[in-house]
Amino acid sequence: MNNLRRDLPVLLLHNMNREWTAEESRVAEEDVAILGDALSALGHDVELLAVDDDRLEERLESFNPRDRIVFNWCEEIPGVPRSEPEVASTMERLGFVFTGSPSSVLTLAYDKPQVKRILEEWNLPTPPWAVFRSAEADEWDIYPAIVKAAHEHCSIGISPDSVVTSPSELKSRIAYILDRHRQPALVEEFIDGREFHVSAWGNGKVNVLPVAEMDYGELTDIHDRLFTYDAKYVPGSRLYERIDLRVPADLDPEARAALETIVLASYGATGCRDYGRIDVRYRDGIFYIIDVNPNPDINAETSLSYAAAEEGYTYGELGSRIVNLASDRHPVFQKPGTRDA
Repeated sequence: MNNLRRDLPVLLLHNMNREWTAEESRVAEEDVAILGDALSALGHDVELLAVDDDRLEERLESFNPRDRIVFNWCEEIPGVPRSEPEVASTMERLGFVFTGSPSSVLTLAYDKPQVKRILEEWNLPTPPWAVFRSAEADEWDIYPAIVKAAHEHCSIGISPDSVVTSPSELKSRIAYILDRHRQPALVEEFIDGREFHVSAWGNGKVNVLPVAEMDYGELTDIHDRLFTYDAKYVPGSRLYERIDLRVPADLDPEARAALETIVLASYGATGCRDYGRIDVRYRDGIFYIIDVNPNPDINAETSLSYAAAEEGYTYGELGSRIVNLASDRHPVFQKPGTRDA
């Protein structure tokens, strides 16, 4: 932490959607202010830029890419579904250096079947799976199973109904995904075991942060034992209140070493840059990768923030560390002799 450069100027790019409720906007503004203030308190010159319409390129053109490092905390262009990669590609086109993964990796993250193929190519354990473009799934015979939208992110489409235990439930849930989300359904074996969210950061030399566990101990119904959209984003909802986050997770040294090996391999296989989070389920001595998250959420209440705190990083130092990683790609701010990562 002592070697963090605190003089790096930052353009904090963030979401602000005019269609959000007043409460949603208030929470977003508060989160951005907390991160911006934390970076400023360390010495970073921080300017905020809200992405609240589809004129991202026009807004960015008023900034010189040589003057600042963009902290990319922008998950979409308002009104454009699955547009997180478009934000990154716009910055790439304009010559900005920004934190987190490039547009190609963000695009990959929205293609869950392709991520599964990559994991399998690297011989990394991931649950058995298949993609369905119609509700007829007679060939699937593994239960319990979980049904996901094949090209979504942030647990969109995930609810207790996503876990199915019979062919009739499977058919119904696939039909729901096809109709509601207008895309194929990804079906996987549901690994009913311990769930770990493991953050890592770095380029070249990558470090794994303390492991976070989503504790489902109070939930006995198998349909509830997963991190749904409501559990992530809806305070006061039943699962939000009943799932505990534990950092660090209670793991023996041998299991932790095995988990770290899988996390590092997944991070590298999918091309994560600067930081990322790998979600894993553990059953019968095997860690199964269930999701790869480049640019995971970094607000002060997330598993990444708690894991960094366990390592001794304040919230501002967490943000500064990510900015410092990106600075190695910047033509002005990179350290002498540093090559692009």
